[in-house]
Amino acid sequence: MELKELEYIVTIAEEGGISKAAQKLYLAQSSLSQFLARYEAELDTKLFVRTGSGVRPTIEGEIFIRNARQMLQQYRRVKEELREAELPKGGQLIFGISSFRGAALIPPVLQRFRAEYPTVNVIISEHDSIVLQKKVAAGELDMALVAFPANQCPRKNSTVLQDEVCLVANRAHPVMEFAHYGQRSRPWIDLRDTANFEYLLSKRSNVLGTVAQQQFKEYGINPPVINENLTAAFAQSMAAHGLGLAFTYGSCAVPSADVEYFSLGKERYFVDLALMFPPDGYRSRSNRALEEMIREFFNNEDNNGET
Repeated sequence: MELKELEYIVTIAEEGGISKAAQKLYLAQSSLSQFLARYEAELDTKLFVRTGSGVRPTIEGEIFIRNARQMLQQYRRVKEELREAELPKGGQLIFGISSFRGAALIPPVLQRFRAEYPTVNVIISEHDSIVLQKKVAAGELDMALVAFPANQCPRKNSTVLQDEVCLVANRAHPVMEFAHYGQRSRPWIDLRDTANFEYLLSKRSNVLGTVAQQQFKEYGINPPVINENLTAAFAQSMAAHGLGLAFTYGSCAVPSADVEYFSLGKERYFVDLALMFPPDGYRSRSNRALEEMIREFFNNEDNNGET
């Protein structure tokens, strides 16, 4: 058994098909198909079954893939430790974050990190927070910045920032009639006053979509929804153009003369942004350095103004 063979099997599982896996691995599809047939014959076990859209693992395949991932992760971490022993500032980090929030928050941190650790390659893995939690738990990421609904973060002292959930609307939208302005930099709105307006929502499988449903339940409303499977960025953009109301994060609010961002009620609502790490406990020097830099950056951002 060779490591590259494990990588082939894991990639087929992740891509859900031999054709896509072959493209990612820079192999001919026929070569990967022949490899899989030969490998299953050697194991005397079917690892995948064909479906209308590709392949899916068998029960035996799921067992094999789970262990293959663990072996590949352990090998990568051994290489990382050896590399750090030789080059204290070298190596590789796989950092997970959502695309929407990552684009708004992480580039300035990575710019500084690269300046101090130019030989560390930070690979970004973009997924919704719920997927990121699973990937961290499986050891597929070295660290991830994950959003949790208020008071649901499982680990103490892991929160690095509280990100406000806001309602976004075009200033020509009739919801502006219900805006409340006060001492804070951002106006607030009672969601009950929005019950008759159309909403643009993220899918329920991500944190922002979950928060939206929680808020509707808390305020006892059931507003009309014209889209409920949008990315957060798409929903925000559509709302900014007057096509409905949407939820977004304060960290992702884009100032504009045509757009207003509302706090949810007088008390406001925040999600916790927390740094999560694999359960095996191993942390490279570069991993710890990036964590420290993220915490320092967010602490300064939090102290410099309202988020």
